[in-house]
Order: sequence, then structure tokens, then C-alpha cells
Amino acid sequence: MEGADEYMKYRSPLVSRYASKEMAYNFSDRKKFTTWRKLWIYLAKAEKVLGLPITDAQILEMESHEKDIDFAMAAEEERKLRHDVMAHVHTFAHCCPTAAPIIHLGATSCYVGDNTDLIMLRDGFDILLPKLARVIDRLANFAEQYADLPTLGFTHYQPAQLTTVGKRACLWLQDLAMDMRNMQRAHDDLRFRGVKGTTGTQASFLQLFQGNHDNVLIGTDGDFII
Repeated sequence: MEGADEYMKYRSPLVSRYASKEMAYNFSDRKKFTTWRKLWIYLAKAEKVLGLPITDAQILEMESHEKDIDFAMAAEEERKLRHDVMAHVHTFAHCCPTAAPIIHLGATSCYVGDNTDLIMLRDGFDILLPKLARVIDRLANFAEQYADLPTLGFTHYQPAQLTTVGKRACLWLQDLAMDMRNMQRAHDDLRFRGVKGTTGTQASFLQLFQGNHDNVLIGTDGDFII
């Protein structure tokens, strides 16, 4: 039956029931692997500026194929190579034969893997924060509207002394305001991990730049704001 294989895979109700379309896309394979390709393009541009023999034609070829990912080919390459990043390097290289020698040049897998995770987390916060702000604004209006409306308070699920609907709403607002502050802080504290060489030693970049330590430090400095 068409589509029956969908029920043979793990599915989470956190996505199928509760996630918005934009949030589901944010953590999708499509977003993940197009971001890998964007990072490879940025890497090539930076290496060209620092003096490596990379041409504009190679970069243009990569940019023209940024989004046309052959997921079936990538899966087959991963079965052969047993490495997700190299599988996508080979898949990208297949449609960018001229740029093939410079894709992922000198970088470690964490350059695309970790930095893409950070970008997706940042973008996820950017989706959530405005929505949370709207909830806070609407709840604040609700609290003000019903500031004088009496209602029973509750403690341990038992009726307690009188309070107001507005006061109850303000207690919910306090929690949401704390959530907003914590999420904003987490968003602002995210740092791009930079471009490290294999195993973090930067030795691969030192070799590429023929021992020029200044270029290696400029090109691989971490702790960037995303």
C-alpha cells in the first residue's frame, strides 16, 4: 500500500501532533544538509581570501547546487563509506565536479556537524521567542481585564482563600517571563565553534597554508557569535 512504509518508522508525536510547520522544517534533513553545503561554501570563500588556489568558478558551481541534494545517493554513499559527512561531500562533489577537490578542504566533520546544530538551535529560538512574547502579551491583557474578578484559589488541589482571576493569570505570567529570560539568555550565549582542523589541532590548515600560522589563526578562530 502506498505510504505504508511510513508506519514502519519511528515517529514522535512531538513532531506529528505538536510541532509547527516551520519548526519541523528547522530540524529537518533538508535544512540540515543545505546548511552543511552553505558552510562548505563559506569555507571555500574564506580560504580563497586567505590565498588558497580556489577559483570563483568553483565557488559559483557550489552555490548553484546548494539546494539540489540527492538524498538517495547520499544514503548509498553512507552505506559504502560508513561516514555521514564524507557521504555528503561525495554527493555534493558529484554535482560539482570542478569544485570537488575543495569541498570540506582541511576541515573536520564537526565544522559542519556542530555548527549546523548550533545554527538550528539559534533558528529554533528565533521561532519560539516571538511566539512566547505574544503569549505573554495576550495573557497580560487577560490579567488586566479580569484583575477584579473574584475566584477561589487552590492549594494541593483544595479550595483556598479568595483571589482574582487576574492574580492567577499573573502567576502564570511570572513563569512565562522567567522562561522568556532563560530562552533569550541561551540564545544569546550560543557561539559558533569556528573552523577547526582534524581533531582540533589545526594541523591540516597549517599544512594547507604552508606553515603560515597567521592565516591559520585568522581562518580558524572560534567563539564567534552565530
